[in-house]
Amino acid sequence: MKNFIIYASLLLCFLVSKVSAQETVKVSKEETTFEFRVKLIANKIEAITKEEKSALKAEIESVNKELEAGTITKEQADEKKLKFAEIRSKNIETRVGQAQEELKELVNQKVDGKIKDNREHFGIHFNWVNKNDSIRKSKGERRTTSQFVFAAGVNNLVTDKAVAHSDYRYWGSHFYEWGFTSNTRLFKNDNLLHLKYGMSVMYNNLRPTDNRLFVVNGNQTNLETSAVNLKDSRFRNVYLTVPLHLEFDFTKSKDKDGKKIFRTHESVRFGIGGYAGVRVKSKQKTKYELNGNDFSIKEKGDFNANDFIYGVSTYIGFKETSIYLKYDLNPLFKDNAIKQNNISLGVRFDLN
Repeated sequence: MKNFIIYASLLLCFLVSKVSAQETVKVSKEETTFEFRVKLIANKIEAITKEEKSALKAEIESVNKELEAGTITKEQADEKKLKFAEIRSKNIETRVGQAQEELKELVNQKVDGKIKDNREHFGIHFNWVNKNDSIRKSKGERRTTSQFVFAAGVNNLVTDKAVAHSDYRYWGSHFYEWGFTSNTRLFKNDNLLHLKYGMSVMYNNLRPTDNRLFVVNGNQTNLETSAVNLKDSRFRNVYLTVPLHLEFDFTKSKDKDGKKIFRTHESVRFGIGGYAGVRVKSKQKTKYELNGNDFSIKEKGDFNANDFIYGVSTYIGFKETSIYLKYDLNPLFKDNAIKQNNISLGVRFDLN
């Protein structure tokens, strides 16, 4: 599993490097919106992954030169390459994690109404436009385009085909997802049907009610009441997934000089499909106060959670923003007597 995480991270770097760089110049203050700020963070994630990929490539080339010179053996070369890959994978996880926290804070500000429609920042007007957008509007898009995807919302478990009377806080349990997708128009002269595919990282969080936390008892993982009064109890599962959707894009084509011009994400969109992937890690975090001291406990392990994930998902919206629903077809825990499946509902942004 450790090696899989390393190589999956490198694959993610490869996918990111295929995303077209977004060159910007000053032109319009209308772009300092919530969506634009998300794009800035997306560009930061892209830059991080490109930087780490470039550094790893240089390190591997250096090891290959040592191997060719005969100064190290094949086994030593493989060991050094694996070590470098682990370091770069950890760097990506840490640095992208910081960017993810920025995204979470930005979403919270949006929900709380702290991001106003006024695009002025400290009395200064920031004017930006994407050169690729200008070209896209005048000449249309390529048949395959790329997007940065970010989604966030509420998360819970379905028990006996219902979410009612849940053991987890409805508004306190969240999910986050970010990744990169490719969007291919299926028909040469029709813009309705698209195939959307890529790679995403999913974070599913559960916060139990009634002062409880997860306890592993053999092959069972159950909720039990804590011996101390908990300030917070959170259980997180992180997955690396491959989503696949059939997307209906109702953006109308335009005629220019007798030629059809196609664009996407400018009207109503509807997608239906699913995802499959692997669990990267599971972690439980609890906070409590005891004898006047604050404690924060982090537990890492598999918690008997399924190593693989697969499910169905759908979204519907207008332009870049849509309502997003996903549901795991396999239960969260492998052998629990009562099967519980993860379900998430939130807002999704597909940013060209």
